[in-house]
This record gives sequence, C-alpha cells and structure tokens, in this order.
Amino acid sequence: MLDTEALERSSVVANRDMNRERGLAAYRRELGIELPPAGSWLDLCCGTGRALLECASDARVTGVDLVAPPPHPRVEFHTASVLAWEPEEPYDLITCVHGLHYVGDKLAALTRIAAWLTPNGLFTANLDAASIEAPRPVRPLLRQAGFTYDSRRKRISLEGGRQVTFPLTYLGADDKAGPNYTGQPAVTSHYT
Repeated sequence: MLDTEALERSSVVANRDMNRERGLAAYRRELGIELPPAGSWLDLCCGTGRALLECASDARVTGVDLVAPPPHPRVEFHTASVLAWEPEEPYDLITCVHGLHYVGDKLAALTRIAAWLTPNGLFTANLDAASIEAPRPVRPLLRQAGFTYDSRRKRISLEGGRQVTFPLTYLGADDKAGPNYTGQPAVTSHYT
C-alpha cells in the first residue's frame, strides 16, 4: 500500500485517459446537476477546468487539481491535492467528477469537503463504495454522517455543511487495484 505522497506520484493517479477536458454537459450527465450554479462553486479534480471556464461569471468559481490549468481572470485555480488544500470560505456547490477514484484517503477527503460547504450547500461526486476496504460496511457509515449514496449511479452527495468523523483509521491505498466501473484503473483505500 502507498501513502498519500507516493500515491499522488503514481501513474494511476496521473491517468491521462480519464476525461480531463470535460465540459458542463459531463457534469449534468455524471452528477445529475444543472450548471452554472447560483453562488460559489468549487470543483475538485477539475482537470483542465473547461467546465468552470464555460460558466465563469460574477460568481466565485474555483478549481483544484494536482495539475491545474493556467491562471484565468474569472476562475481561481489551485494546484494542490484535495487532502492538502484549504479554502478561505465555504462553497454553495462542491463537485468532483471521477476524481475521488484517485484519492487515497477517501474518508478524509469526504470529512474535509463536508466542512467546506455552506449551511445550505450541496456536494456531489462520483464514488465507488467498493473502492473503500474496511472491516465493516462503509455505506451505513456514510449515511450516519449525513451523506446520500446512490449505488446504481455510484454517486455520493451531502446537503449542508457540517463536521463529519468516521470511526476508521486509514492504512494506505492500492494503486494496483485495477479498473473500477468506469473501466479505468482506480485506487482502493484501506481502513482499519
């Protein structure tokens, strides 16, 4: 198993086959939401930021990725890990299209994201619960923390910012887990 730093250098995490050029239509299809949002929008694992650029306006629009696009006057881009970056203010909408597949400590990422939402904010992302190996089922833990998980669409969501904790300890991640439901190699997170 790999720690976070080694995982972020892994060829699986640096996957160039995953659609990094996705536009707004991909967000509607993958996450079932309409964009552009009212208020502030944070897109994690934003790829080239094409969707953010398509709807950037007077709203606060932010993208975070391990390899962020060049600066843009209407979008705030950050080159950072989801597990290291910190926002200055909460967001009304937080999205992550297929990015959590490549995060090692997925539960830490969800904990952080929950705290970044405004009281009426919405988080929605793709997540394959099967990529979280733990001694007890993770779906009930997600529900207890307030998340909604759609196992058919492999989608997780949360309404309203809050403090979240999970009673599990992260052990490391396996970047040799093979393809997930997308057909692309992904990362399995291990907890005790």
